[in-house]
Amino acid sequence: MTCEESTPDTDPVPWRTLERTVVFEPDGGRYLTVEQHVVELPDGQVIDDWLWLRTPAFVNVLVQTADHDFLVFRQTKYAVDGLTLAVVGGYVEPGEDPAVAAGREVLEETGWRPTEVRSLGSYPVDGNRGAGVAHLFLATGAQPVPAAQRLVSDDLEDQVLVRMDRTELEAAVLRGDFKVVSWSATIALGLLTLDKSN
Repeated sequence: MTCEESTPDTDPVPWRTLERTVVFEPDGGRYLTVEQHVVELPDGQVIDDWLWLRTPAFVNVLVQTADHDFLVFRQTKYAVDGLTLAVVGGYVEPGEDPAVAAGREVLEETGWRPTEVRSLGSYPVDGNRGAGVAHLFLATGAQPVPAAQRLVSDDLEDQVLVRMDRTELEAAVLRGDFKVVSWSATIALGLLTLDKSN
């Protein structure tokens, strides 16, 4: 395959999905479905065993407090070695708007309520195999809510809420302390968005 400068006449053509077959679906596909696709490439070549992963859409949220600090977690994750820092995150419920899910997750996980939730974009997790969609958000103006108004988190991991200023957050992300790519992307996009709005 060669690489050449793109023009409207030479833009790449998407693959076509000719057939989909579910090959593995534990728990009725609540968290994972593995499909085998038959796909046709632009040159007419057909691949009859392209594996595709369907997982639930999720949100990741960079939370900024009303006094301009950031709320993150120190926690463990099953797929991550050792401790990691993390942003707020969770699955989007069926039929739920991702922005609503982002605000809900912030309140559930931190006990703080933002005044504004801004989209940072929606991205396929894996450009070749699917694996769900990450909806990234920046939540600003967050303030703690009384204990009686807090939602109960159903997270399985132990988490410790950490408050950081911008210098500490930037240093942590550049050190690789946020060990999942969507968390680092959320922080980078969130900080860029804050810079553009100032």
